[in-house]
Amino acid sequence: MNAKIFKGKVAIITGSSRGIGKAIALELATKGAFIVLNGRNRERLLETEKEIRTIHNNVISVCCDVSEISGGQLLVDEAIKAFKKIDILINNVGVSMRGNVADLNPEVFKTIFDSNVLGTVYPTIPAIRHLRDSHGSIVFISSLAGIRGLPSTSAYCASKMALRALAESIRIEEAKYKIHVGLIYVGITEIDEGKETIASDGSQKVLESRRGRKGVQSKESVARAVVKNIVTRKFITVLSFLGKVNAFLQPRFPWLVERIILRNMKKFEENNK
Repeated sequence: MNAKIFKGKVAIITGSSRGIGKAIALELATKGAFIVLNGRNRERLLETEKEIRTIHNNVISVCCDVSEISGGQLLVDEAIKAFKKIDILINNVGVSMRGNVADLNPEVFKTIFDSNVLGTVYPTIPAIRHLRDSHGSIVFISSLAGIRGLPSTSAYCASKMALRALAESIRIEEAKYKIHVGLIYVGITEIDEGKETIASDGSQKVLESRRGRKGVQSKESVARAVVKNIVTRKFITVLSFLGKVNAFLQPRFPWLVERIILRNMKKFEENNK
């Protein structure tokens, strides 16, 4: 892989104070990219910035909420102010949820869509004109939940499926400007301690750490896959063996996938705790 193509490129990564977003920021920084970090927790953001400065000093942090129009605009404006251009936008920000539809506070859907869909749309719209100039990349971090609706995560699945429609539209609209659009279907990935999800009543709860579980991907492996997607300018990247099987079976044999899920409901319930 020719990593030299990232030298001097400006990359915005939303939700990059921890988790996958942070791993992507670190991976791009090691390859020479200038980094624009984003998050809502200033303390975590500055800690991540400090880590990147051990690699190089071409990094800024923009503490804002990209699920608000003003936040998306601010993020793009600060990137241009600092580095004069944008080459890469990684739409990573997002939150998950737990609970069957019948038990959900309807506000859960609003919370999820505000974060996962609008939090992607609001920085993307102002970034596009700059990415046209650079023939750059927009990458959407999705999930296997964006391939097939799964139990106890309906709002999350719906939001991640929406990202494909958005990515497909932009891919066609911006083809004449040679903007690369990437969509990454991430499988079960290790999580940081203290990561939260939305409970059925709309409150936040801390997720159980998945470290050590069979089939769990490292954040670093996901970051490397994102970098490869950008280098090859590929559209869809599906991660993990389970993800590839799901992506193959779902459009061809949806009834089989449903039967498999129904037979493994206990495992889904365990994973969703």
